[in-house]
Amino acid sequence: MADRYLSFTGTPPGRFLTRRLGLPRPTALKRWSPGQPALDGGLLHLTAGTSDLDLAPVLATTGLAPDDDGRPAAVVLDATGVRDVDGLAAVHAALHPVVRSVTANGRIVVLGTPPDPDDHHQAAAQQALEGFTRSLGKETGRGTTVNLLRLAGAAPAAASTLRFLLSPRSAYVSGQVIGVGTGTDGRETAPGDATADRPLAGRTALVTGAARGIGEAVAETLARDGARVVVLDVPQAEQDAARVAERLGGTALPLDITASDAGRRILQALPDGLDILVHNAGITRDRRLVNMPADRWNPVLDVNLASVLRTTDALLDAGALRPGGRIVATASIAGIAGNAGQTNYGASKAGIVGLVRSLAPRAHAAHGVTVNAVAPGFIETKMTATVPLLIREAGRRMNSLAQGGLPVDVAETTAWFAHPDSGAVNGQVVRVCGQSLLGA
Repeated sequence: MADRYLSFTGTPPGRFLTRRLGLPRPTALKRWSPGQPALDGGLLHLTAGTSDLDLAPVLATTGLAPDDDGRPAAVVLDATGVRDVDGLAAVHAALHPVVRSVTANGRIVVLGTPPDPDDHHQAAAQQALEGFTRSLGKETGRGTTVNLLRLAGAAPAAASTLRFLLSPRSAYVSGQVIGVGTGTDGRETAPGDATADRPLAGRTALVTGAARGIGEAVAETLARDGARVVVLDVPQAEQDAARVAERLGGTALPLDITASDAGRRILQALPDGLDILVHNAGITRDRRLVNMPADRWNPVLDVNLASVLRTTDALLDAGALRPGGRIVATASIAGIAGNAGQTNYGASKAGIVGLVRSLAPRAHAAHGVTVNAVAPGFIETKMTATVPLLIREAGRRMNSLAQGGLPVDVAETTAWFAHPDSGAVNGQVVRVCGQSLLGA
């Protein structure tokens, strides 16, 4: 559904009225396209204090040239050396003079390290970076995003994450804290004829709930990046799934994911194994708890959580996910911040967060598979188009970017998790919500 308010604020009368009335003035976001594959401007690399990181080779992979006109499209602040309050003064000194000069739709990424439980001064300073970046993300405006990347190892492990955060692909990801570990998954490069433009070539991806909406966008994006996509959806959506699969050169798999034998049937459909498993299928049955009978509670928990647990266990136990595989589940800000009328949905999506945090280290150690989740906020879909006007407008405006996201925003985040170079990104839950004020 079109965001008429966003369109209006881009006109001269709209700019005048919103400025006079103090209304939100969202900036139209620039997302990835073949004609706009990178940010429009240069990269400014700053350091707070001292750092041992050799970031230059990694930043070179972003495709952004060093800023030479004082109007950077991207700023990377290396704050990994900040270990005390004095170091935080260096963060202020580095960013204070340049924030105003960052172009519209710009990117600011702060690099930190995990707080050290044995050094409370370092832990305090590094945790302070989280409050700093989240607050700055609410100040910048003009479509600019701000994120914190906590790096536990060497700089190359952060390459895929920096390429994502410093690109138009991350247009609706802001105010996030992303951890990057030290390990790899034993398969750093994709098989077949993978290239920078098609990093998933030779890989097979299964996307549940992929006949429409966010799932369809995920399937399209993974196919764009070279994956062979299996489009799974309920038998009632078989025709839609078949159309999506045909368009993407993939395969349709009509299947009720809640069936007790769903895992076995997926194994039968994928005898050669699987590289990427995206749990996107989900339903809502909203009602306040006092008015919610069991027949509205149980289906939501079964589709959104129980089926994810059963299917994941079956595929991992059977060795269907090859080394270097990726599991990406769909959580929600409703599971993080809660939402009135959605105790069932919020419980199911919070359960996904628990699954990711528990399974990620074990799946990586035992199978070489990473496990992460996307947590969408207000995304413009057919479902949100049916929400009453005032609630819909509140969902759109109550975030730092003052607009709703698009299904492709969730898809691009999923594709980053699925990238062959993202083996050090594990156990992360990244909100795709424009830094929603709910739970932020």
